[in-house]
Amino acid sequence: MATQHLDLEEQEQLDQIKAFWRKWGNAITWLLIVVLGSYAAHNGWQLWQNSRAQKAAAIYDQVTEAAGAGDLTRLQRVLTDFRNEADGTLLLQHGELALAKVAVDKGDLTVASAALNRVIADGADEGLTAIAKLRLAGVFMQEAAWDKAKGLLGGTWAPEFEGLVADRLGDIALATDDTAGAIAAYQKAWSALGRDLPYRRLIEVKLNALGSTGETAPEGK
Repeated sequence: MATQHLDLEEQEQLDQIKAFWRKWGNAITWLLIVVLGSYAAHNGWQLWQNSRAQKAAAIYDQVTEAAGAGDLTRLQRVLTDFRNEADGTLLLQHGELALAKVAVDKGDLTVASAALNRVIADGADEGLTAIAKLRLAGVFMQEAAWDKAKGLLGGTWAPEFEGLVADRLGDIALATDDTAGAIAAYQKAWSALGRDLPYRRLIEVKLNALGSTGETAPEGK
């Protein structure tokens, strides 16, 4: 465990990890959220039982094309049509997540927040709602709205997402100079994440920078 008083070398490591995570942490976490999005993907088959499925699928092709091109203006226009034609479908929720990702890449956090809040408000799919909350917490963190991010991460989460939630809480603690809280959160994240996930190694890097190691964290599920 880390001591309360850091020597100069430890402080330098801490400053480096803070700087690294400010620049790259949110992007890395978003990539992992995409991977874990498969947790909810099977529910997408329910869409085909909906009478609007064919129309929704056709519009979603346009969403995919606009998102792939990073065309935020076109993506917003397509999704407006999507909401009018096939509101309430799971593909629309996926489209909102795509809009949020492109908006973040373009630096438009207002558009990103609005899209993610629509997914959360819909609440039709537990997995998609969890993904949206994690991404919205990341947006709040970019805005340095630490209390809002921390509040959004509270409550009960599905086991698939517990590691990412703990990791984000560790980042918040680190950003607000709560070293002990950061270590505790990162250890929880290390325990919760699967052994085969490369992201787990990044948790170890964070712990090492704080004077701790992943191996000392109690093994989770």
